[in-house]
Amino acid sequence: MAVAAGQAQVLAPEEIRDPELRALQQKYRSELKLIGNAAATHSFPYHFYFSRKLGLAEKDQPQNDQRSIQFDRYKDRVVLKITGNYFVSYSAELLKPEERARQTYENVMLPLLRAAVHALDQADVPQAFAFEISHHVRKKVIGVPSENAENVVLVLPKASAQRLISSADRGVREAALFQGEFYLNAVPISFAPPRVESAQQTAAPQTGPAAVATPPAAAAPALPVTPLPTLPAKVASAPAEQALPARDSSLEAVKALQKSLQPALDKMLKELDSQAHFVSYAPPTFIQFHNGVYLQVSVTTTLLPAQSGSQYKQSALAFDQHIAHLIRPVLAYFKDHRGEFDGIDFSTSIRVGTGAEGSPLAVEFISPFKLLSAYADFDSTGQQLIDASFVLINGERVSLNLQAAETASTPQ
Repeated sequence: MAVAAGQAQVLAPEEIRDPELRALQQKYRSELKLIGNAAATHSFPYHFYFSRKLGLAEKDQPQNDQRSIQFDRYKDRVVLKITGNYFVSYSAELLKPEERARQTYENVMLPLLRAAVHALDQADVPQAFAFEISHHVRKKVIGVPSENAENVVLVLPKASAQRLISSADRGVREAALFQGEFYLNAVPISFAPPRVESAQQTAAPQTGPAAVATPPAAAAPALPVTPLPTLPAKVASAPAEQALPARDSSLEAVKALQKSLQPALDKMLKELDSQAHFVSYAPPTFIQFHNGVYLQVSVTTTLLPAQSGSQYKQSALAFDQHIAHLIRPVLAYFKDHRGEFDGIDFSTSIRVGTGAEGSPLAVEFISPFKLLSAYADFDSTGQQLIDASFVLINGERVSLNLQAAETASTPQ
């Protein structure tokens, strides 16, 4: 079904009049289908359709042309253009225009950009990626409720897109995104910075294909502060803050490493998938992080409805119930290659309950090999590993006390 979906989203080469673009559409047709396949298997917060016509009502979308992945031109550059309709309805009273644009970027454009970069990473084209996504906005005009479509456009150079996708550093990602052009209904805009949630913040997702996007709930009292445990002597000298040994972390070096270790990565994907729940559209990839090279392993963690709570509680449960059990088996695939890169970034999308709607919580546990090895050899606890590693929740670095987070009551 995914393959069929991918084929259905790519414009046929013979429909493109420009000879150069038509040739590119034919040459990279298989790569373009991969983007459609990735979208077909991705769980968007609300319904998304590729579409050549924007601003449609959802009931009319299935009967309209959904082949919208194609090469095009923009300001004398060859771009890969993707258009579509995202059936969410934002409240104009609760979200500013820039915030609405940012939300659609994070929920729709970013997953599509990630798939497009992976599909065309080795190709000479495009020079840039161009997205135009329509969402809906609800507001009152002279007291009368109304709903209208709003179009968000992002044009991002390919080099910037590669840096954005490959880096685990939020500052690097934001700098790469700043190189793009953004428009809302054809008017240039600057994206609003991502919202930063407080320690006990939760936001109940709204259900339905046209749910209102709501701002984060008010912050609850912070978790109690408890002293952090002392690291064992053999790992205390290697905190994550310490400068890593000099290593060639250039894009070329990262690509060479990816190619060299791809057989081991493929074997890991095949043998550990039932345990790890790898994200199909984001295969294990080497990334640049803190002047080093880390293996980013993207997985999905599903928690029970009874385990809902703050983002800290969900992150702690994801580590204890899922990530911690992957460390030893994943390390085993690279026991002879640990000198070739610096560590592992376990990146998980946390969902509460099967089939849950709304944006998943994105959490990354980034640890150097020395810390992971100490944990694998039972020389440190999970808390000690967490304390000396990087933990990012939705791109923001946090401190995470496993016991305090898991025992905290869910805010009402």
